[in-house]
Amino acid sequence: MNLLHTGTGSIAGSTYVRATPDTLRWGRLPSAGDGPVAEVDSGDVITFDTVSHEGLLADQGADPVAFFGRWGIGADEILDDVRDLTGSALVREGDDGPHAVLGPVAVRGAAAGDVLCIEPVDLAYRTDYGIVSNRHGRGVLAGELPRADATGQVPDVVSVLARVDADGRGRIDPTTGRSLRFDLRPFLGLVGITPGDGPPRASTPPGLYGGNLDIHHLGLGSRLLLPVQSAGAGLYVGDPHFAQGNGEVALTAFEAPLRASLHVSVLDGAEARALARLLAAPWGETATHVILVGLGDTLDAAMRDCVTRAVAFVRDRTGADEASALAFLSAAADFEVSQAVNLVVGVHCLIHHRDLA
Repeated sequence: MNLLHTGTGSIAGSTYVRATPDTLRWGRLPSAGDGPVAEVDSGDVITFDTVSHEGLLADQGADPVAFFGRWGIGADEILDDVRDLTGSALVREGDDGPHAVLGPVAVRGAAAGDVLCIEPVDLAYRTDYGIVSNRHGRGVLAGELPRADATGQVPDVVSVLARVDADGRGRIDPTTGRSLRFDLRPFLGLVGITPGDGPPRASTPPGLYGGNLDIHHLGLGSRLLLPVQSAGAGLYVGDPHFAQGNGEVALTAFEAPLRASLHVSVLDGAEARALARLLAAPWGETATHVILVGLGDTLDAAMRDCVTRAVAFVRDRTGADEASALAFLSAAADFEVSQAVNLVVGVHCLIHHRDLA
C-alpha cells in the first residue's frame, strides 16, 4: 500500500490536524483552560493524522526506524511525522499514559450540558503494519506473561508485528506454527472531550469524559455521544487501532496509525441534554444497537455501573418500571467487556434498536 504521509492522499475534512509537538500531548489529556489547536463549527468534518505510540516509547528504544527495522521495515516505510517525532519534546512524566493525544479542537457553540456527537466518516490505514504489545506487570495475564527468558530476566515489553494482507485481513506470523489471520475493524480507541475542571489527567484510564474507552463497535457507521463539560467541548483523539477484540487482553490492540475523518455536531435540544443528565457518561449508537458504557476499578464494578445506566436508559426510553427494565436487559441485552487493562476497566451494553421501538 502507499503510505499516507502528512498532506498526501485524500483528506476529507475541512480542518486538518497533523501530528506535531504543537498538536500532541504525550500521555496526558487536555484540561480546562488549554488553548485549542483548531476551531470548527458544528457539522464540520475534521481529519486527524493520528500516530501510534508503538515504536516511539522508551521501552522500545524510542527510535521507530531501528525498532521496525527488526522486522525488515525500511526507513522509507516509516511515516514522515513519526520520524519527525523521534527525539522530540514529547515528554512523559509520573503516571502519564503511553498515548500520543491529538487536540483539543474547539467546537464553536458547544456549551456545558450539550452533547457532542462524533461520527467517523473515514478511517484510512496510513501504513500496512503495526504492533500488539504485552508489557511486564500489565495485561490480563500480568505476572505470567511476558515470561522470563533463558537468563531468568523478564522483558519490559514483548512486541509482536501485525500486518494488513492484500485481501484486507490482519495477519500475525508467530515464531512457531502457522500464520494467524483475523478481520480488521479500524477505530480510535481514545476519543474524548476536555473535563470541566481538575489537573491534567493521564491518558490511560477512561472516564465520564470519554477518553480511552477502547470500544471496538465505535468505528465507521457509529456515533459516540459525549456530555459536554466545558465551553467548546475540547475534542481530542488518539490510540488508533486497526483491530481489537473485546477485553484487549494483551494490553494493546493492533496499534497502527489511522487518518481519521470525524463529523462533529453539537446536540443542544432538550431531549439530548436530558439524556446527558440522566446518563452522565458517554454512550454510543450503531445502525443496529444503542451502546451504554460502564466503568470501574474492577470488572464487577464496571458491570454494576453499566447495568445501572442501562436500567435508567430503558426506563427513560420506554416508561418501564425498574424491575421490568432489569428483566428486559437480562433477557435481551448483551454486556461485553470493553477492555480489562486500562486501570479503569470497561463494560458496555448493547441493546437492539428494534427492541426499543
